[in-house]
Amino acid sequence: MDVIFVHGALVRDGAWWWQPAADLLRERTGIRSSALALPSCGEGGQGGRASESTTPGEVRGAGLVEDAAALRRALDRVDQAIVVGHSYGGTVIAEAGHHPAVEHLLYVSSYLPDVGVPQGGIMADEPDPVAVAEVAPGVIGVTGYDAVSFGARFLQDADDATQRAAWSRVTPQGVGAFATPTTTAGWQGVDSTYLVCTEDRSTTTGLQRSHAARATRSVDVPTGHHPFITRPDLVVDAIAAFTAV
Repeated sequence: MDVIFVHGALVRDGAWWWQPAADLLRERTGIRSSALALPSCGEGGQGGRASESTTPGEVRGAGLVEDAAALRRALDRVDQAIVVGHSYGGTVIAEAGHHPAVEHLLYVSSYLPDVGVPQGGIMADEPDPVAVAEVAPGVIGVTGYDAVSFGARFLQDADDATQRAAWSRVTPQGVGAFATPTTTAGWQGVDSTYLVCTEDRSTTTGLQRSHAARATRSVDVPTGHHPFITRPDLVVDAIAAFTAV
């Protein structure tokens, strides 16, 4: 069994975000894992990382379709997989469609969208959506944040050094990641667990619960938006539960 982690929007270096959970998973279960590189975030080079100086030109033209194709390619390389999606990562899972390698899905403050719904549409009714703006033709980026305000919203349960490290990995992303409607719903008919992050300041609990209702089961965790950093034990518990059935 392999685990494939799919990170959220507007960040790069998925391996860094998932490392605390990946390390604990290997220590406790011996399960191998990898972090998917998202083309829409300028990723895809050696090691699955974008360069430190990701520019809008590097992500122009890549969007949800390219991200979903990257996930399908990763699944083609394994026999059995648990796919873990965070935030936008759930929309990537949906668009990747059904794949014979997928055994289980784990969603972390994420989305299980219907066919025809773009990422931007999922967030349309949120009372305080993350501010983004076009930074180049076909490319959007986070606006109005610095390391302190970003940390307070997305990682309030992490220490200052972790918040700064996370902020350094915020990156522009191709607008197609947000504007492209899904054409399939890869979550349908697959055993799944949804982790509702009850202290999340980015995605409301109400939106999380509306998507969690589509999963096979849901579990509340008392964390902010990134429990795989701040409480990796809870994420690993959820992954290990799949292997126990």
